[in-house]
Amino acid sequence: MSQAPGRRLYPHPSLPSDWAAEPPLADWLQDPAPPVIWSLAGHDSGGGAGLSADTRAAAAFGVHLCPVLAAVTAQNSQCVAAVFPLPAEQVRAQLKALAQDLSPRVIKTGLLASVAAVQALCEVIDALRRDQTVLLVIDPVLGATAGGAAFCDEALLQAYREQLLPRCDLLTPNRREAERLLGLGPGSSDDPPALAQALRALGPRAVCVTGGDESGAPTQRGLALDWIDVQAQDHQAQGWLALPRLPSRHHHGTGCSFATSAAAALARGFPLADALVLAKMATWSALRDGHAAGAGAGPVRAAPGFIADPSAMPVLSFGAEPLNASTVQRWRQVLSAPTAVSPAALGLYAITDDPQRLPALARAGYPQLQLRIKSHPGLSEAALRQAITSAVEIAASHPNARLWINDHWQLALPAGARALHLGQEDWAALAADQRQQIMGSGALLGLSSHSLWELARARSLAPHYIACGPVWATVTKDMPWRPQGLDNLAWWVRMAGRPVVAIGGITDSERVTATRRTGAASACLVRALDQGEAEQWHTAWEAT
Repeated sequence: MSQAPGRRLYPHPSLPSDWAAEPPLADWLQDPAPPVIWSLAGHDSGGGAGLSADTRAAAAFGVHLCPVLAAVTAQNSQCVAAVFPLPAEQVRAQLKALAQDLSPRVIKTGLLASVAAVQALCEVIDALRRDQTVLLVIDPVLGATAGGAAFCDEALLQAYREQLLPRCDLLTPNRREAERLLGLGPGSSDDPPALAQALRALGPRAVCVTGGDESGAPTQRGLALDWIDVQAQDHQAQGWLALPRLPSRHHHGTGCSFATSAAAALARGFPLADALVLAKMATWSALRDGHAAGAGAGPVRAAPGFIADPSAMPVLSFGAEPLNASTVQRWRQVLSAPTAVSPAALGLYAITDDPQRLPALARAGYPQLQLRIKSHPGLSEAALRQAITSAVEIAASHPNARLWINDHWQLALPAGARALHLGQEDWAALAADQRQQIMGSGALLGLSSHSLWELARARSLAPHYIACGPVWATVTKDMPWRPQGLDNLAWWVRMAGRPVVAIGGITDSERVTATRRTGAASACLVRALDQGEAEQWHTAWEAT
């Protein structure tokens, strides 16, 4: 597949610092000053897609959506009979009026229907970006899913490629739209990762090739799969985003809802990959709750309750890992039992870099122990192997405590370790045969997570636990992540579908107790091990 040059004529703005980390998952509908987004899209006379769907999705996120009309359609639930693009001066007048009073954090596009609308948008967004950060989400509505009028000619396709995509932050085509944007024939590619890579070469910093309307290969049937490819300055994420495929025939407006949901999440401060997880959740829930409105496919119905629904939490693969039958089956098991965990099954979790300290920690009654030795130039492999071997031998004589070895799995497994903790960047760096070696070893696996998309990715492995952190600010490790706080920790517990281990800044008894009250399965003690007696921490953990 040929790729266009990657030179970016219109550099994307840098995100403000508060857009590069996890914001609180708050009660959005109570926000006294909701963020503003614009949607430049078409009017659906049947009320299913276009600005009607955009308005419903924005309301589910509690953001203020300004609907900017680019085209009027004559349609019902069965077909699109006609499309009438608005004159350029009418589109431009709407955008300029909004720019004077309702400045957006994000602009989302849907049905544009004319080159003039593209040009008007580019003029306005360039002017806005001279003074502020404004993100651009493009849903390339190029034709009707089910019969009707054409939405896009070759001139408009060229305007997308040359004017919109170089300015784009997030592009959300389905497979057919991706092919058209790249000048490929219908059905000529069954490789969404390659499509996304080629589209990113045209300018977008993130692409999501949606696949809810694809039946998939036999091993994938039963899952609705989207391929995400995010290459932003704050994080990089690639993988299959999955939820169970829903049987509903009322799916009108899913593409509009997905793109608007992502735009709303971005406006609320979520990074790009997190915005895609939330968009997946919101759209899946909206599809589940779709309703009849005419003889054809009815509209999806977005609602704010999606954010607290564990069944709507997706899994995300580690890159383009093979979607074989065993992988799909593991995902289905995670997705079918989102709350089947014992919330307090692990207890206090003591972390040390000194294997000689382990006997005292075990005698002090800590049920989970971790040896976390970070490699550095002065530490030889022989010394590291000896430390891990010593730790495993010590743990063997203390059966009431489980030993976790952090990172160094290639030394830990031969030494007899039966539990491993890995950061997601460490797992992502492993080759396929190394991952299989760990999964086939019988050792328990714990994974770190710091954001929504990392939580979704950790879920794909069905680990023994998922760590959430930092809960509070920590100085033991240099971390780019903003503290999650207790509210987000409680959300992790509700949504993870696995036991959740809290880590980061747990330095006093009140925080230990507060952590337990969220339903977390464990609280990690690092600096706290030197700041109090074990009995103090056990008492705090039991004080529910």
